[in-house]
Amino acid sequence: MAEDQRNARIFGVLFLITFVTSVPALGLYQPVLDDPAGYIAGGGKDSQIYLGVLLELLLIIANVGTAVVVFPILRRQNEVLALGYVAARIVECVFIAAGIVAVLGIVSLRQDSPDASDLAVSLAAIKDWTFLLGPGFIVGWGNGLILGYLMYSSRLVPRPMAWLGLVGGPLIILSGIGVLFDWWDAGSTVQSIATIPEFIWELSLGIYAAVWGFRRDSPILSHGLRVDTPARVEAAAT
Repeated sequence: MAEDQRNARIFGVLFLITFVTSVPALGLYQPVLDDPAGYIAGGGKDSQIYLGVLLELLLIIANVGTAVVVFPILRRQNEVLALGYVAARIVECVFIAAGIVAVLGIVSLRQDSPDASDLAVSLAAIKDWTFLLGPGFIVGWGNGLILGYLMYSSRLVPRPMAWLGLVGGPLIILSGIGVLFDWWDAGSTVQSIATIPEFIWELSLGIYAAVWGFRRDSPILSHGLRVDTPARVEAAAT
């Protein structure tokens, strides 16, 4: 129990780190993403971009860490889905890393080929797509549906909180599909509203786990058993 609660708090802290790295990084990238051609033709803010890159590298570490540190606990509930959560986090990080490379490519163009504005625009578009497919789509499956279901079924956190993930995950997925098929624009009001439940879910999960750990009456903590069949529920109760 003590080791599980320690891992739970590490999980919560890592989840909060994903917020304090990803949100500022997006803001730091804006000079490149808003006007990539103007960025490579102008003076540039390379140090600002490098700071954003550093934050996203830390984001990758925190993302993988959230999945790895909680895997020994979640596998007691459903090993396949627990492994699926780890895989989803890794895939998300692959997209983030591809976006980092695209941003660094624009910085290199500013330094070496300031006349390559078309290529800069293309790299910025690649960065936008990596954000849509990673944090804007895969997250809905990983942090939303898979993690939400595991937290709900295992009762590691209050079930009303887990419902935020079960609702927010599909909304994130649908909003990403909508952008893909030009039903609405990336960053539009529709997509912004659709991300609210997932945002609240992840933030509340991070705070809850960091401060209180997981619920001590969860059967997979107190007895190391699954709770997906009546027999196991009865065994946990006795």
